[in-house]
Amino acid sequence: VANGARRGVLFKGALYLEQLAHVKVIAFDKTGTLTVGRPEVTRVLALEGHEEQQLLAAAAGLEAASEHPIARAVVEHARARNVPVEVASETQVYPGRGLEGRVGPLTVRVGSPAWFAEQGMSVPPRLAQAVAELEAAGQTVMLVSMNGSGPVGAIAVADRLRPQAREAVQGLKALGVKRVVMLTGDNPAVARAVAEAAGVDEFFAGLLPEQKMQVLARLSQQFGPVAMVGDGINDAPALASAAVGIAMGRAGTDVALETADVVLMSDDLRKLEAGVALGRRAEQVVRQNLAFAFAVIAVLLALAAAGHLTLTQAVIGHEGSTVLVALN
Repeated sequence: VANGARRGVLFKGALYLEQLAHVKVIAFDKTGTLTVGRPEVTRVLALEGHEEQQLLAAAAGLEAASEHPIARAVVEHARARNVPVEVASETQVYPGRGLEGRVGPLTVRVGSPAWFAEQGMSVPPRLAQAVAELEAAGQTVMLVSMNGSGPVGAIAVADRLRPQAREAVQGLKALGVKRVVMLTGDNPAVARAVAEAAGVDEFFAGLLPEQKMQVLARLSQQFGPVAMVGDGINDAPALASAAVGIAMGRAGTDVALETADVVLMSDDLRKLEAGVALGRRAEQVVRQNLAFAFAVIAVLLALAAAGHLTLTQAVIGHEGSTVLVALN
């Protein structure tokens, strides 16, 4: 455990070091885990009769109450364009879906296209076409509505893959991890682009927090113990249900850090590879020590039963083996 801490991997107990050694599948969240977690707004679209600045101000005011990386991107973009941001009141969060609240006199809703579809809100054809094109290009799109109307615009954001993500995935496979997967609430087009760049075996897109838990349960039944790596509030249920929950220390939210069993202190995904290797090496040493200790005791018992072992020799043999085990 101390070795792991020196390497930037904080284990909250020796049990989790042991469990990490037995993990067969590692599941990564996308935003803030495989990606840098600092998405940038690439486009703001407003339908006729609405101004982009008004749309951005309403969305930024609502997102100002959220800690999600995409929310921060919207707020930063608004401030960079000198758009006034009035923090929303009566905010209601729908994990994995979106937000709703009051920004000044307006009731504003910002969320995924799937969430709007669940509410029975149809997307105008022009906006739907733009959303499809942006998602095909690997960008995440949020729809915006005001005062209970249907979507009146959209905001697109894009995030970068962590530089070490592909290397970390390849390293985990080299260690013998059977399957590396990606879980995300994002749409399949964006998920596919990130999954291919990271080199994961499989991805699951459009997931709500509770659906991530269901996917982990299926993977566990199929392959064996599963570790979950995440950073956000939406990842907390999955982190808690996995055999080992692993949080990104620098980018992680308080909830994720408290729920996780292991924390990567530097947000370097290669540290996870070091943690898995450390767990397996520790287990190997434990097995060596147990085998050696049982062998010594068996020999001492045999010699004692045959009458060829003095008390002094027994003490030296037993305590001497203890010293060797400790040195190993």
